[in-house]
Amino acid sequence: MNEIKSNMLNYRGKEFPCCTSLTMSIIGGKWKTVILFHLIDKKLRYNELRKSMPTVTERTLSLQLKALEEDGLIKRKVYTSKPPLKVEYSLTDFGNTLIPIVHSIAQWGDSALAHYAKQQS
Repeated sequence: MNEIKSNMLNYRGKEFPCCTSLTMSIIGGKWKTVILFHLIDKKLRYNELRKSMPTVTERTLSLQLKALEEDGLIKRKVYTSKPPLKVEYSLTDFGNTLIPIVHSIAQWGDSALAHYAKQQS
C-alpha cells in the first residue's frame, strides 16, 4: 500500500500547511501586529499600550499580550520592589526578528490608504 506523506509543518503541537499560515497564526489578528509595532522602539507599560490603542478592550489586550508572551515574541517584566506594582512589556530577541515584517505591513497600509484616496478622487 502506498503511504501518503504529510507535508504539514508542526509547530508547538499544531500543524500548518505552510510557513505563511504558521506566521499568520502567531502574529495574525487585529491587535498582535499593532502591539508589536508599538513595542519596536521602546518598553511600554500596560496602560501606555492601552492608551496607544484606545479601541482595544482590556480583556483583548491582556489576552493578546499573553499570547505574544507565550510565543516568545514579547517579555513581561514585573517590578515589585515598591508599590504600586509596575509591569513593562518589550520585544524579545525573537520578537525583534519581526521588525522588518511589521514595518512592511505598516508601509503597505500607507500604500493602501494612498491607493484608496486616489480611487476616491
